[in-house]
Amino acid sequence: MFDFLYTKEQLKLRDEARDFTNWVPREMILDMDAEKLHFPHEYLKEAGRRNLLGIRIPKEYGGRGLGWVEDGIVAEEIGVASYSLACLWGVGADIVCEAIVLFGCDELKNAVVKPLLKGDVYAAECLTEPRGGSDFFGAATTARKDGGDWVINGQKRFIVGAEGADWFLAYAVTDPAAPPHKRISCFMIPRDAGVETKYIYNLMGVRGGGAGRVIFNDVHVPERYALNGINGGFDVFVRMMVPERLGTATMTIGSVRPAIEIATRYTSMRKAFGTQIMNFQAVGFKVADSVMLLDACRSLAYTTARAADSQNVHPNRIRRMVSESKKFITESCWQIANNCMQVMGGIGYTSVYPLERIVRDIRLSMIWVGSNEIMQLIIQNEWYKEYLKVLSKEKVRNVESDALGAFEPDEKIYE
Repeated sequence: MFDFLYTKEQLKLRDEARDFTNWVPREMILDMDAEKLHFPHEYLKEAGRRNLLGIRIPKEYGGRGLGWVEDGIVAEEIGVASYSLACLWGVGADIVCEAIVLFGCDELKNAVVKPLLKGDVYAAECLTEPRGGSDFFGAATTARKDGGDWVINGQKRFIVGAEGADWFLAYAVTDPAAPPHKRISCFMIPRDAGVETKYIYNLMGVRGGGAGRVIFNDVHVPERYALNGINGGFDVFVRMMVPERLGTATMTIGSVRPAIEIATRYTSMRKAFGTQIMNFQAVGFKVADSVMLLDACRSLAYTTARAADSQNVHPNRIRRMVSESKKFITESCWQIANNCMQVMGGIGYTSVYPLERIVRDIRLSMIWVGSNEIMQLIIQNEWYKEYLKVLSKEKVRNVESDALGAFEPDEKIYE
């Protein structure tokens, strides 16, 4: 984001988030990356103590009651210390809590949202399954009715925070014969008998966030724990894709920002051939490109956040803009991380600097919460729908006719 666009209140919030990021112990970051620490309860407890969980959640549940712009401001600063910490910060407080506030019963709001925003409990979101990730409707986890309960069986994998979660938001098929968007329910499942987690993945990056496999074996859940009711999971899923993807975009900006700062300091001090290496265009241009990309990322994120906050932009356009933000920002940040490693040469590939960890961490951003290929598909679909329904009918100049041969007969053939 850009500080010159912020209000005084937003600047104060940014500084609160920076103070929190500066609090994070160095040992926590190193132990998480070395997988000596599997889940940083202390981090979430401190975030809750500072009231920095649930920026957009209403105050009555313990959140800040602010908007997407403020959420992005905090997410960028949270991402600076560690991408893994940023993931944990967002999943429970941004995604799961919003789902419960929008679609859940009062019991869940009191049992999950309020204590989670204090840092006393944690919740994980369970989407991906062994048989598929992007194919949401292909879920194999099932739930069958048993009296007043639903009995859930199945597996989820790559679940951020699985090791430390007290509650799991999980989707299951409740009506196999129904059309895809009416066959799935979204349940809040407490860590209880029949719930098993396994920390097994040895991830390339984003380590120490408790990512693991979750197994549901005849888990009984009361029907009131179904968000948006039985067979209403699709609406929950669609709504949750906004905080998942826009949140990923803004925190990725923060996680790659230190790479530019490190590379700038290094190249302004490191000398070769009698001068600082920043003076060589092969070096300086890569840093300049990285700064340009980061500013472009912030611009797109800020514009999308403003659109989401406005409440007068069509949901389909928001869906397109969020997908554009996730794709463009994560791919740009990947390029930034590689540029910064390149200008630092061999030392950037060692553990002397955190660049190698940043590169490993940022790589996940283009895969999780919907791969960037899925983002392309959404952008394509929403753009064509928007153009054919709205934009083609707007009173703007038809530039197509401003070509010399625009009215040549038998040239514009479409079939």
